[in-house]
Amino acid sequence: MTTEKKDRILVVDDEKHLLISLKDFLGYQGFDVIVARSGEEAIKRCEQDAPDLIILDMSMPGMGGIGFLKHISDAQGKPRFPVIVLTARTHMQDFFSNLAVDGFMGKPCDEELLARKIREVLTEKRSRNVKNARQQKLVLLAEDDDHSQMGIRMALQRAGWQVELATSGPAILEKAVQCKPDILLIKEILPGLNGSSAVGLLAVMPSLKNVPILIYDEHENPTLKRKTEAMSSVKGIIPSNDPSVIVNALAELLDGSR
Repeated sequence: MTTEKKDRILVVDDEKHLLISLKDFLGYQGFDVIVARSGEEAIKRCEQDAPDLIILDMSMPGMGGIGFLKHISDAQGKPRFPVIVLTARTHMQDFFSNLAVDGFMGKPCDEELLARKIREVLTEKRSRNVKNARQQKLVLLAEDDDHSQMGIRMALQRAGWQVELATSGPAILEKAVQCKPDILLIKEILPGLNGSSAVGLLAVMPSLKNVPILIYDEHENPTLKRKTEAMSSVKGIIPSNDPSVIVNALAELLDGSR
């Protein structure tokens, strides 16, 4: 099974003590944190490490924050990465808010508020990626409970997926051959054949063996995890049947494959 991918945050600031503090705090919050002390160094880090989000100080030696923003922006002036501006020049907030960035926070900042803002921006980014990347893409949902099926299907459709349905283990095999889904979302406990057993059969079918699969169960299931460890097509086990949790897991899978 693959290890869950952490969101990578690049903190760009020439204040060494702030870099140390933010790296420690954001690392504790579960982010993968990298740092740079100038715009020039930040450009190299972006090329090497492709951050999911950048926290950027505007007042630095050399090219400074503005020069760095121009370097990482496209022809329309939109940065290629989400950016939160962090600056002591709070009186210039109106100026910074007119830049094509995703947020602004003055120094000194409340670290808890910063972490919250980071998560908001990343959630918005992930939602945009989902909707943009999943146009006309298809998920095959295997769920036998009518109420759960409706909730998950509606959440998937709101996120931009087309949805085909299967209501039993054997139906997964039949439907998958017919519709050739881009991803399979399978409940573990199903009539006729459990989800993980169906996955084992899909693995030997040439046209389906490379289709990514997520399996979900209502609770943590160590037996299911052990059973699927050697199944390369299984990209994750979701210990919940909550529609929002499931859609977020699908978004993370897509985001990690980009």
